[in-house]
Amino acid sequence: MQLAIATGVTVLATGLFLAPLSAQLDDQAMRRALAIAGTTASPRLAADLTGTRPSARGPVQTEAERIRTSTGAEYVVVMDTRGVRWSHTDPAAIGRRVSTDPTDVLAGREVMEIDSGTLGRSARGKTPLRDADGRIVGAVSVGIEYDSVRDRLLAAIPGLLAYAGGALAAGALAAYLISRRLQRQTHDLAFSDISALLAEREAMLHGIREGVVALDRNGSVRLMNDEAQRLLGLGPEAAGRPLDEVLGRGRTADVLAGRVTGEDLLTVRGHRVLIANRMPTDDGGAVATLRDRTELERLGRELDSTRGLIDALRAQDHEHANRMHTLLGLLELEMHEEAVEFVTEVVGVHRATAEQVTEKVHDPLLAALLVGKATVAAERGASLRLAPDSLLPDRLVDPRELVTVVGNLVDNALDAVAGTPGARIDVSFRTEGRTVVLRVADSGPGVPEERRELIFTEGWSTKALPSHGKRGLGLALVRRLAERRGGTARVTDGLDGGAEFTVVLPDALTEPAPDLAVRGPEPEPDTTVRRPQPEPDTTVPGPVPGPVEEAR
Repeated sequence: MQLAIATGVTVLATGLFLAPLSAQLDDQAMRRALAIAGTTASPRLAADLTGTRPSARGPVQTEAERIRTSTGAEYVVVMDTRGVRWSHTDPAAIGRRVSTDPTDVLAGREVMEIDSGTLGRSARGKTPLRDADGRIVGAVSVGIEYDSVRDRLLAAIPGLLAYAGGALAAGALAAYLISRRLQRQTHDLAFSDISALLAEREAMLHGIREGVVALDRNGSVRLMNDEAQRLLGLGPEAAGRPLDEVLGRGRTADVLAGRVTGEDLLTVRGHRVLIANRMPTDDGGAVATLRDRTELERLGRELDSTRGLIDALRAQDHEHANRMHTLLGLLELEMHEEAVEFVTEVVGVHRATAEQVTEKVHDPLLAALLVGKATVAAERGASLRLAPDSLLPDRLVDPRELVTVVGNLVDNALDAVAGTPGARIDVSFRTEGRTVVLRVADSGPGVPEERRELIFTEGWSTKALPSHGKRGLGLALVRRLAERRGGTARVTDGLDGGAEFTVVLPDALTEPAPDLAVRGPEPEPDTTVRRPQPEPDTTVPGPVPGPVEEAR
């Protein structure tokens, strides 16, 4: 196809050049003939014309032949005002009238034409012959043989064809080189194969359940399939725009742009936990794949919580057995009053712990979480306490959101105080209008100032890798949830030298309910929100140690 185009263009250019060349050569020949005629028509020749008779040996014939021989013209004819020849290449024609009409030239006009006369086809130029006073006394007609014009045209064609052939060869070579380059770039695939591959690629990219983001060498989004748009919360308009402009500054943009390297990199986008891998391409770009691990991470955290609960229940079973043995011993020793006192004290400790939490935290989900965390803390040798001025009404917009924040912060504090004597965790809730301010302080080693922003980064952790996957998500999720509500999450030094995390959640509470005096009828019993009341024999122990804890 490229060779055909190059050949066609060469032939067309050659034809377009040859078409006006013949006319240009004719014009040049006519102008040359006119110039010779103008040179011949001198006042001297006019004087010879008017002062002599037409003769084969006269001065006019002699001068005309001299000019014809020196210029290479086909003929030089001098005529008088009657159209009678005074010179001609054939002496026998002298004294006869010219074969063409001399009216125009005798009227004072110069004439250029291609015409056929007694000597054949020629390029002709005619000019008036004037005497010294400027009167027209005759005319001079000069002809250039047309064969000479054709010879010039034919002589120019080989050179022209040589140039055309050279241009065609250069075009053919360029077409070959371009073809080879295209074949290398397309891996010798035909156009139909490329079209089929493109259609298959589009169907595959938009059909797979894994996000795919293609970037060019400048870091702009070249392609983003449907799943990637869903995971990143973007639309088709992201294509062609720089990655940092589309995603904003953050770990997700750093991972996709290659500023953070590694395999199965963990990042958080919105409420989703994503696993990203990046593969560079030969053109300087890259292709990144994204997998949604939100559900798996949630299940993993639930598994960790379940394991902690199992460990707590196992410890409770062991401690319950110790208490039963103690009670059995008191009864066998007939120390009935001491047995009654022991049972009363143990039951009171459990009930007091649950009541202390529910009096300050009115949301049932969050209260249950804190009671459970208090049990886990007691098992680990730490105490979890609510600040005396804490108060959280049962008006949370999204209780699960605050459960996630509190759970992650308390778990982080439990890991921080592990192995420290007198380990303590203090939790405080404070409300300012519809804003909830949460503080979780511990007596651990604290967080160095240079790491206080780093600990909120996705994937960063000082703890060992868990069995179900990655670490470094808890604090990142806390900050992400806070920022999504327009709040903040930060860490500072605690009063006891440990770390104190402060989370501000604006608009976390709904508007207060109307006054009780103007409320309607009470709701049905099956929809009433009740404060959980644990049974005495199943309540998880709080952080206040009883006699058994002291014995242990």
